[in-house]
Amino acid sequence: MTPEDLAKARELGIRTQIDLRKNDEVSDQGRGPLETIGANYVHLPVIPDGGTDVLAQLVGDTGISGKRYLGYLEFGGDTWLKMFDIFAKAEDLPILLHCTAGKDRTGVSTAFLLSVLGVDRAIIEADYLLTNVDVNRQVEFVEQHVGLPEGMTREEMAYHAGVPATAMRDFLDGLEARWGGAMRYLREIGIGEDTFDAVKRNFLD
Repeated sequence: MTPEDLAKARELGIRTQIDLRKNDEVSDQGRGPLETIGANYVHLPVIPDGGTDVLAQLVGDTGISGKRYLGYLEFGGDTWLKMFDIFAKAEDLPILLHCTAGKDRTGVSTAFLLSVLGVDRAIIEADYLLTNVDVNRQVEFVEQHVGLPEGMTREEMAYHAGVPATAMRDFLDGLEARWGGAMRYLREIGIGEDTFDAVKRNFLD
């Protein structure tokens, strides 16, 4: 996060930071500076300790894919339950939700939120693909601050910073095939109608 980013977060009045990263990522990278502007830090790891190896066993070496995103759900619904509890509390808003790259774990979480808000599926997929608009800035940031991974070109880094065109579509298709859609999945893990109603009040004008 740049000083300009932090200034923007202060301007927006961010009250809650939801961090979806793994424990080791938080240990290596830190929490970031949002607590310095008064944001409450909440750690909700989508992938638990040891989960990366479990994902590899479940879905293979698929890279970024809808199949991998569906694999996140095999770790249970606790992360999503807690997340929607926060979304439902007006006093916790505005929220900054992030993982490491802000596209995979964050993309799945955002797709769930947009589904609850009644956003058309085509718009959810298009919103996810906006990730690819900003890859060059991400590559420049990495190159300037930590350096590109050894042996990786800028073009290769840009590819890895983006998302495949089919990943969100395949994730939503998988939800539909197994649970009957995002809303039915969220209900199955225990999110109630009162929570959905509160989220809609908070996020819809």
